[in-house]
Amino acid sequence: MTRVTFLQHSGFLAETPDAALLFDWWKGTLPELPSVPLVCFASHVHPDHFDPRIFALDDGKRDVTFVLSRDIRLTERNREKWGVSPAAAEKCRFLRGGETMSLPGMTVEALHSTDAGVAFLVTAGGRTIYHAGDLNWWHWEGEDPGWNRNMECNFKRNIEPLRGRHIDVAFAPLDPRQGEAYDRGFRFLLELADIAHLFPMHQWGDFALTEKFRRAYPQWAERVVPVERPGQSWEL
Repeated sequence: MTRVTFLQHSGFLAETPDAALLFDWWKGTLPELPSVPLVCFASHVHPDHFDPRIFALDDGKRDVTFVLSRDIRLTERNREKWGVSPAAAEKCRFLRGGETMSLPGMTVEALHSTDAGVAFLVTAGGRTIYHAGDLNWWHWEGEDPGWNRNMECNFKRNIEPLRGRHIDVAFAPLDPRQGEAYDRGFRFLLELADIAHLFPMHQWGDFALTEKFRRAYPQWAERVVPVERPGQSWEL
């Protein structure tokens, strides 16, 4: 069983019997954390994906590891500014796109992003969990057509490692700022991989997009989880 809690924006907590996986938490109330090892992921340094208060979760109550994109730099200045203790700094691991890391009972693969940082593919306890970060098919009306074409090519190349793979739980952007192109990356992901449960994220509070997508693509409606409010939880 996997328990998933939507925190806010792109922040999710996924709890398996052996570990708690916290992705891109910067906003929203954390539920009470279980006593199992906690792995905190931050896909990139943008403030709507990374908040240095995650380091305060290393409070001595549990085993904590921080898996961070390499654009989150723990310089001496940043450690002081962010209040990162020497003990917490020792628990930080860094990945760039194309790298793989092994943790106790867990493998973490990093995909190149089309924006900053990475996306994460985590295999733990027989489950595979994907968090896109800002890896998305970004398309903006009014942008230079060449830029949009380049973004499409980069997205399709960067997400190719997921082709044909089974993913139990995935979190991917469904962004209202993209207008009619809001679902391009979301649809491509569903076509590319075998996803059991896909959670929309990066919706900027416009939760109606989820139902819009499910109505438009009934063939995927059962796979797309209706995210409706912060704090919402599911048992999968």
